[in-house]
Order: sequence, then C-alpha cells, then structure tokens
Amino acid sequence: MCLGIPGQIIDFVDEENNIARAEVSGVRRNVNVGLLRGEGIGPGDWVLIHVGFAMSKLDEHEAQETLKLLYEMGNAFQDELRMYETSQIE
Repeated sequence: MCLGIPGQIIDFVDEENNIARAEVSGVRRNVNVGLLRGEGIGPGDWVLIHVGFAMSKLDEHEAQETLKLLYEMGNAFQDELRMYETSQIE
C-alpha cells in the first residue's frame, strides 16, 4: 500500500534541484519539493509526501489529524514508515 504521509520541512538541502529535508515521525529524509515551490514552501511548512515527492501543502492541524489516523491504521502505516526510512534522495 502506498500512502501520502505528512512531513514537516526542516531545511533545504539543494535549492537548485528542489531538494528539502523533511521529518516524518522522527525520521528525516530528503524529498523533492519542486511541485510546491510556487506556493512559497519553506522550513516549518507541512507537506504531504508520496514516494519522495511533496505533493501538497498542509496546515499543521490537518497534518496532525492525518498522522493520528495513519497511526490508527497500524501495520500499513508502520510499513510505509519503514520504506520512508530506507529511501534515499540525493
């Protein structure tokens, strides 16, 4: 199962290539934010991440509510977090 997971942008790793570091449930990984650059994305913003790409911007309340529901899903969410943790975007 593939899920969109809320993550918070920590900083930019490579501005030219639209790569930012995002934190999802304590795991920090690089994600591509190119689809959202026109929305003024920056550190502290919440985004919905799917397969290494930030797909949409969320407000903090929406992100927290989504994470709460994902945790309630149990194994499916834990599997997705494991995949996120082992992913590499350089």
